[in-house]
Order: sequence, then C-alpha cells, then structure tokens
Amino acid sequence: MTEDIDYEIDAEDLPARSGPRALGSPSVVVDDLHVTYRVFGGRKGGTVDEKPSLLTRAINAGRPKGGPISRVKAVRGVSFVARHGESIGILGTNGSGKSTLLRAVAGLLPPTTGRVFVSSEPALLGVNAALMPKLTGERNIMVGGLALGLNAAEVRERTPEVADFAELGDFLYMPMNAYSSGMASRLRFAISTIKTPDILMIDEALATGDASFRRKSTARIEKIRDNAGTVFFVSHSLGSVRAMCNRALWIEKGELVMDGDVDEVCDAYNAFVKSRKGASAGANLR
Repeated sequence: MTEDIDYEIDAEDLPARSGPRALGSPSVVVDDLHVTYRVFGGRKGGTVDEKPSLLTRAINAGRPKGGPISRVKAVRGVSFVARHGESIGILGTNGSGKSTLLRAVAGLLPPTTGRVFVSSEPALLGVNAALMPKLTGERNIMVGGLALGLNAAEVRERTPEVADFAELGDFLYMPMNAYSSGMASRLRFAISTIKTPDILMIDEALATGDASFRRKSTARIEKIRDNAGTVFFVSHSLGSVRAMCNRALWIEKGELVMDGDVDEVCDAYNAFVKSRKGASAGANLR
C-alpha cells in the first residue's frame, strides 16, 4: 500500500468492535529480537560491513560493478509477550519493519540475535502468500489443507465450505491465474483458516475484501479468539485495527515505540503520521 494510513474504509463498513476476552497463558514470547538483512550493493541507509570476511571479499571481488555488502537493521531489540485470547494489531509506516517482525515470529526469518518462543506453529496469512497459479482453486485448497496438517479426506470434506466462504462459485474449478486479486485474497484467507490455528498472523489480508467479506473474516477471527487463539494483524487501516484488536504494537524504524491499549496506541500513531505529513507539506512550500 502507498499510504501509511488507509482512510478509504467507511465507518459503517467496519465490523462491530470485538469485546474483551479473558486472557490465558503466554502464546508468543519475543525477547530482544533483532533482524538484520545483508544487501548487495550498499544501499543508502545501510551500514557497510567494516571488516568483511574472506568470503565476503571474494564475493565482492567477483562483482566489479556492485558495491559492498551492507547491513539493514529491519528489527531492533523488540520484546513483548502475547497471550491466548489476545488480538494484537501491528502499526507502523511503510518500511518500519512490521512484516519482517511478523515473519520472524512465524519462523520464516531467522533472528540475527534475540529469541522467539511460541506455544505452537503460527499460521501466517498475507496478500502475497504463495498459491500455484496454474492449479485450480480446488487443487490449491487441497495443497494448502495438506500443508496445514489435514489429511486428504478432511480437506475434501471442507472444500465446499472453503469455496463458499471465498465466494468462488464456478471459479473453484478454474486455474488461479484466471482469478481477480480480490478473489485470490479471499481464497488465501479461507485456506489459511480451514483449520483453526492457535496463532494466526494476518498481513494486510483483509485489504482487498469488500465490506461483506471483511465482516465474514472478522467473524472467523473472533471464532479463533473464542477458542483461546492469538491473532496478530498488520494493517494500515486504523479503523480495522480498532475494531478487530484489543492491543496494538507500534513499530517505527524497526523499534517498538509503543505497546498497549489499542485506542491509545492508534491515537498516538495517528497523531504521529499527521504531524509527519504536515511537516512534509510545510517543507514543500518553502
């Protein structure tokens, strides 16, 4: 998304605000997490390795037009504890490290330093989640269900429910490359929640859905929370975060700026974004 806050979702299209839940034992513990990327070419903003290893020097020697390998610190010393029954929004401007944090907690990115503890394997859902474009929706449901630990009979039994939730109709039997982006996003969500996960991570997955689908998705998320699950939700829509979450983390430049009640964090983040835009507009008038 190009904006730091999405104001396009009408208030009446937002789901009813989720109520308080009794919290259980810790489901995710993040302890002083750092994630650093190594980038070829020495991008502006990165830190160049001061004492490159022999292997690094050999790699650079074979790249006459490239710069040195630089380090980009995407997550810097983030710590928090999430509990069963919580729904946690993750806020931050573009490039702040939100998605990197989510992927590190999901186990898809190794920490550079620090530790992550989870009570069960997290299920990560994002708009860029991998689906196979040459396979039909039906086959993608099978592949996704098997990857989530269901057997073939269980996936076949749940396929009609998944197709109905994603509103596929006859497209169920068509290849994914014939789907619209909204249809593909709905199917990703339906597949990832075919089995109620203990820890669900959503990265902008609801951004392409209409009001009706957002309500259905929120109801599904509420069901996960009712079963003592934990939900992480990365979004630029403050309205969606307020409606779906009871807690929020604000990440900026890889650091945890604020962690607390969803309204308090959203208000502070909204004020920050508005002040930054105001300062930028003032600079352009000079």
